[in-house]
Amino acid sequence: MIPDSPAAPAGHPAHPYESLTPDVVLDALAGLGLHGDGRLTGLNSYENRVYQVHLEDPHPAVVVKFYRPGRWSEAEILEEHAFSLELATAEVPAVPPLAFGGATLHRHAGFAFSVSPYRGGRAPELDDFEVLEWVGRFLARIHTVGAARPFEARPALDLQNFGTASRDWLLANDKLPLDVQRDWEKACNEALEMIAATPLSGSAAAGDGPRKLRLHGDVHPGNILWTPTDRPHGGPHFVDLDDARTGFAVQDLWMLLSGERAQRTAQLSGLLDGYEQFREFDRRELALIEPLRTLRLIHYSAWLARRWEDPIFPINFPWFGSSDYWKGQVQMLQDQCEAIAEDPIYA
Repeated sequence: MIPDSPAAPAGHPAHPYESLTPDVVLDALAGLGLHGDGRLTGLNSYENRVYQVHLEDPHPAVVVKFYRPGRWSEAEILEEHAFSLELATAEVPAVPPLAFGGATLHRHAGFAFSVSPYRGGRAPELDDFEVLEWVGRFLARIHTVGAARPFEARPALDLQNFGTASRDWLLANDKLPLDVQRDWEKACNEALEMIAATPLSGSAAAGDGPRKLRLHGDVHPGNILWTPTDRPHGGPHFVDLDDARTGFAVQDLWMLLSGERAQRTAQLSGLLDGYEQFREFDRRELALIEPLRTLRLIHYSAWLARRWEDPIFPINFPWFGSSDYWKGQVQMLQDQCEAIAEDPIYA
């Protein structure tokens, strides 16, 4: 098992990454025979700590990822790595970790970490139908690989793990101000009751509804890097499989949709036009978009509250936790109940 966290000095408040200094990062790489030239850049990640490190010539830059202690077990991380390697073997443009001594997961100074090749790129232009079609084709190929076998260790994205557990933890740990707790609990319970009537409840009999498979789990524009198509291996490539879980295919599509209903319908049409060149998409899953959005809303609040002792969270999310924040959440949950009750978008 991965250790919970490095020990903190006596009398000093601990958080998982307080001892992860630049020297520790470079020493971890040196232990694998990779020697940095001193240039180290923190990349955009709150859950883990991720750095781009330039190596001494002639080696290219790498990305080193230090996993948040206590979040995933060793078995769960290795399943993430194995999935990314399966995708690469199938020529899906994911970025798997590099192996050193036959291992992709390493340890240094109490941290578990992995090293991947650096891949640049920009966010995709999701208003471009050709880009949407291209992304859809690769999502279908990810799901074809994902459907080949199940995860054994990694959890599912479902009502219990994202909704009920998040609600229960927030209430049990008194994370809501008293003046809004009752309203939030009522709105949350109403939303979860509606979701319980969908396949996300996990109660549907096998073969009775849409099929679950291994997912990327967190496909949003920030996790797709686009390179010009006139370059070798141009187009999209997918990064950050840290949230890979078992779930329904639509989970990897809905966060790419934005704007008014007509715009979202057009974007969905582009994605599915590409997707169905490689794999059939079960249109029944479209009714899960708003339930999934609702689960993410509840889970996000619990995630912020669980991470609040990590100093980067109060710095980057200063608005979290106030009565106004939770009142806004009540309104959004009420709006989501209405959205769940409406007819889903269709393409």
